[in-house]
Amino acid sequence: MSNAALKIDREAAPLAEAAPPMLAVNNIEVVYNDVILVLRGLSLKVPQGQIVALLGSNGAGKSTTLKAISGLLKSEDGEITRGDISFLGERINGIDPDKIVRRGIFQVMEGRRIVSDMTVLENLRLGAFTRRDNGVKDDIERVYGYFPRLKERTGLAGYLSGGEQQMLAIGRAMMARPKLILMDEPSMGLSPLLVKEVFSIIKQLNRDLGVTILLVEQNARVALSVADTGYIMEQGKIVLDGTAEQLASNEDVKEFYLGQGGGEERKSFKNLKSFKRRKRWL
Repeated sequence: MSNAALKIDREAAPLAEAAPPMLAVNNIEVVYNDVILVLRGLSLKVPQGQIVALLGSNGAGKSTTLKAISGLLKSEDGEITRGDISFLGERINGIDPDKIVRRGIFQVMEGRRIVSDMTVLENLRLGAFTRRDNGVKDDIERVYGYFPRLKERTGLAGYLSGGEQQMLAIGRAMMARPKLILMDEPSMGLSPLLVKEVFSIIKQLNRDLGVTILLVEQNARVALSVADTGYIMEQGKIVLDGTAEQLASNEDVKEFYLGQGGGEERKSFKNLKSFKRRKRWL
């Protein structure tokens, strides 16, 4: 083989070896009660080992996206009517939620959704319900290593503070040994100090354990501070995407999600801002 041909092969190799994303959502539509169209051709990718932020205003369809991935739409009379979702190269839409958990996806629900009349330890064991190995006890100790306050709480989980309940919800997800965690609004109802602590732990879990995270969050500033890449949603579709740095420096994102820019002459032009944003993004 000539030197020129060898050079071409070496330059082409990175393209041939590019790894597919861990999770790929391809052009999905989601309808509730057979009539309400919530997701309108949404597509996104989550690379293995990254934290991906999914941002948007209330009603944009962020939580619906997570439920479509985790198979929880049926509980709310929702269904995927078009498109597909693949995880590690295999199609998962239409699969029961418990089987999706066994494949390695665990969702931390909005509002924590811990079982309040069970103890902290019982909630953690509940997170391992799909497992058939003997490592549950060791994993409980690992959760306590990340959240030492939980080890001190021996009573019912319903008596925990909001921050402690969020820690328990994340710890319960860890007990499933997931490859991908879907986090829905982990900062909801927490003080700024606790938000900082929880997101520091999220970053640590990603770094130490290699857990991939798809993060839905209203607090765009803190989400982009820990994310590698991100997507902006509006009206059931993706309108902008890029690295966390690109989104944080984007003028539209700064104005509409980070509370920066706009100038004082824009005091109450809500409708104008909405129109300009749609015109620029859509």
